[in-house]
Amino acid sequence: MRKIEINDALWAKLLAISGNSALHVGQDCDPVRDTVWDPAMALYGPIATSGEPFVLAQVGQSLDGRVATPTGDARDISGPDGIAHLHRCRALVDAVIVGVGTVKCDDPRLSVRAVEGPDPVRVIIDCRAELSGEERLFEDGGAPVILLQADDAAYKRYPAEVIRIHRRANGLDPREIVDVLGERGLGRILVEGGARTIARFIAGGMVDRLHVAIAPLIIGSGPTGICLPPIDQLSCATRPIASVYNLGSDILFDCRLRADDGVTSGLAERDEVRVADHA
Repeated sequence: MRKIEINDALWAKLLAISGNSALHVGQDCDPVRDTVWDPAMALYGPIATSGEPFVLAQVGQSLDGRVATPTGDARDISGPDGIAHLHRCRALVDAVIVGVGTVKCDDPRLSVRAVEGPDPVRVIIDCRAELSGEERLFEDGGAPVILLQADDAAYKRYPAEVIRIHRRANGLDPREIVDVLGERGLGRILVEGGARTIARFIAGGMVDRLHVAIAPLIIGSGPTGICLPPIDQLSCATRPIASVYNLGSDILFDCRLRADDGVTSGLAERDEVRVADHA
């Protein structure tokens, strides 16, 4: 297990490598070389140097695999170092995606606050146009907001760009979501929640890296972090290449779900999984 220790200079280098900074990296910066000896570069370098499209999914959960209480309270599961990690991931991508259920339950800002860095474009999957337009993220003066809605959803006026996507049998297709965001220059994407949205991107074979941050907390009941279509035998389970990092307050599993050549793990065989209406 490698300990993540990151200082201002290293973080500035990562932002510069990602292109999300006005700084320029010096000649001594070699991301491939640096990942050999620096755990922070090994963890964040693949995000900063990724081609496009690149999809990172992040799950913050308890020891017993829960991401919220039965009533939907998901605040404060991650410790301070887990939150800082999440905000670093936000700063390194172009857009962050959450489902409408996450917005309704948590009213999140989806901004970068725990570290220095730019805010990503905020993308909400609101298949049935359930949001009122009065939620905090529409009024906080932060990064732009994009709403993804089904083409047959009711028309409402929002202070945000609305992209209408053809509704499939079970909702919106993650592949089409990645495509329409890519057309807008949003090629590096963080899928942050909720659990069903993350699961559908994974099951659809659209996730390159999966980060699972585990906090020393036992909730006892409530939704689990990842819930995929069932399998009969453990031999059918996906066993991604994973690295383990000590963030401090949390332990992080960095799982590679797609190889550098774009080949997806066995999860891709569980197709026809879409982003449901309540994502």
